[in-house]
Amino acid sequence: MHRGLLGRKLGMSSLFSPEGQQVPVTVLEVGPCVVTQVKTLATDGYDALQVGFVEKRAKRITKPVQGHLKKSGGQAYAFLKEISVDDPSEYTLGQALTIDMFQVGERVDISGVSKGRGFSGVVKRWGFSGGKATHGSMFHRAPGSVGTSATPSKIIKGRKMPGHYGNSRVTVRNLEIVDIRPDQHLLIVKGAVPGCRSGLVEVRKPKFTS
Repeated sequence: MHRGLLGRKLGMSSLFSPEGQQVPVTVLEVGPCVVTQVKTLATDGYDALQVGFVEKRAKRITKPVQGHLKKSGGQAYAFLKEISVDDPSEYTLGQALTIDMFQVGERVDISGVSKGRGFSGVVKRWGFSGGKATHGSMFHRAPGSVGTSATPSKIIKGRKMPGHYGNSRVTVRNLEIVDIRPDQHLLIVKGAVPGCRSGLVEVRKPKFTS
């Protein structure tokens, strides 16, 4: 069995539970993903599938990639990713993988690239409280003391400092599946998912269960 699929984040909304409680949800378009390469332990050193997601024109990809995709039907894809499988012999080139592997009430792990926020200070990047905002204060949003004494007389590695915030891979674990709409390839999960609208996400079976 394969352990995940590729999808796109369509946005956030809310649903009402049978008890009348409003539940914030994220709507994902998951699959169908087409198998473009089958990797086995004998030939590649590990078991995995390379899958393509979101069809695009062949003119938009390079000649070597076009030749690679001819084996699975010749269709070009915007995204190519690998997903782990237990037995790669169960899959064939060109096979379409859909959201039938998921069920309502099941929990999944979702990974995506968070929104990039550029160069940010410590208040925005790390949640520092900052200093007083009163008149005459000389300390508002500065990080404060960052160094050490004469020994070792340097900034310790890992110190929380201003810098590039966001645009990094983030994984949210154990999100509950609220609804599935197979005819539209929609997966609706409870809570927030990292990334922007139309951003690529990976939906996988949970690695850890709480």
